[in-house]
Amino acid sequence: MKQKRKKTKTNKQIVVILLLFAILVYSIYMVYRLIIKPTDTFIIENGNLSSEESVQGYIIRDETVLKGENYKNGLVEIKAEGEKVAKGEAIFRYYTAGEEELQKKIKELDIKIQEAWEKEKDLLPADVQILEEQIQAKLDSIYHVNEMQKVNEYKKDLNSYITKKAKIAGEKSPTGSYLKKLMEERNGYENQLNAGTEYLTSTRSGVVSYRVDGLEEKLNPSNFSNLSKTMLEELDLKTGQIISTSEECGKVIDNFSCYVACILKNDNIQEKQIEVGDYLTLRLSNSEEVEVEIVYLSKESETESLVVFQLDRYVEELINYRKISLDIIWWNVTGWKVPNSAIKEENPELKYVIRKREGYTDKIYIKVLKEGEKYSIIENYDSTEELLEKGVTEEMVKNRKKISLYDEIQL
Repeated sequence: MKQKRKKTKTNKQIVVILLLFAILVYSIYMVYRLIIKPTDTFIIENGNLSSEESVQGYIIRDETVLKGENYKNGLVEIKAEGEKVAKGEAIFRYYTAGEEELQKKIKELDIKIQEAWEKEKDLLPADVQILEEQIQAKLDSIYHVNEMQKVNEYKKDLNSYITKKAKIAGEKSPTGSYLKKLMEERNGYENQLNAGTEYLTSTRSGVVSYRVDGLEEKLNPSNFSNLSKTMLEELDLKTGQIISTSEECGKVIDNFSCYVACILKNDNIQEKQIEVGDYLTLRLSNSEEVEVEIVYLSKESETESLVVFQLDRYVEELINYRKISLDIIWWNVTGWKVPNSAIKEENPELKYVIRKREGYTDKIYIKVLKEGEKYSIIENYDSTEELLEKGVTEEMVKNRKKISLYDEIQL
């Protein structure tokens, strides 16, 4: 009896061992299937194929630098960075010699004028009341504005109202009065301040910038033939570096278009047969894609060429930079994406895939729209004439099947 139980126990152990061994073998087989040979079929899905080249681009702009005689005094912005300006508008001015001291004296006189004015009783009450209301409205507005450009505009208006109020006080005061003398003294300082002020006005319309790097003449679209790989590299620019703001000058930039000069591989240029006047797509460093026109092309060597693209979008976003990273998208195709290993050849001009559906296989002729390194974009033949021209029999054309999205094909 004991021997029988012992024998049964031994048999159970053998069964368990065999079961564990079978599980181990199956697991090894599945690992082999998944890692060494993941699957022998593929599900057709929509996908994308593209050919891209990552390069460095030099920004070229049509820009006019404005610099006056008093540039060492420092400048005061009238138009803010990125603000649009028309021809003839004042963009900035330089500080006057001793301006800080003159401004201080004018502010001190304004306080004295205000105190003296409050004692006067024979001024024009209607004019004064209007000015008081305008001053209060501007003061209230400043508290609710965060944009520096608007704050500066309000401050200019406020100073204008206060000056008008002071002038009314001076004009209506009796000759020789204390208020009259204060106003005359203030006018003297103001005239002295204005006499030494140098204003810089725009000679063209465009966008204002104070990011001046000294390359405005060298990297200018007037003559692309001056550009070369050596010349661009000798500029020693850092990719993505923001141009510093100048304290001495400003400039006006054409905000409708700019240019990007790149050094590209001749293999891609020759393969795509790129010429001046053709269009390509660039992907900028902010991931935005933009269609550009090739406006200049010059062969640098047997392996590289210099190409200049014209951009009509994202011009203002590039004002801060002189050198950026970007991708040249040579081509981009969307459609049914399949592995190249799934595409078979009947002859060099006729290709097909094997579809598996409900246990059956079908040979289906397909067009290869674009072939990449590992994948291709394919589609069905719509024209029976095309297949007949490639040698397919009328019987096969008549009974041919087509692939569809999410079909399973053999690898």
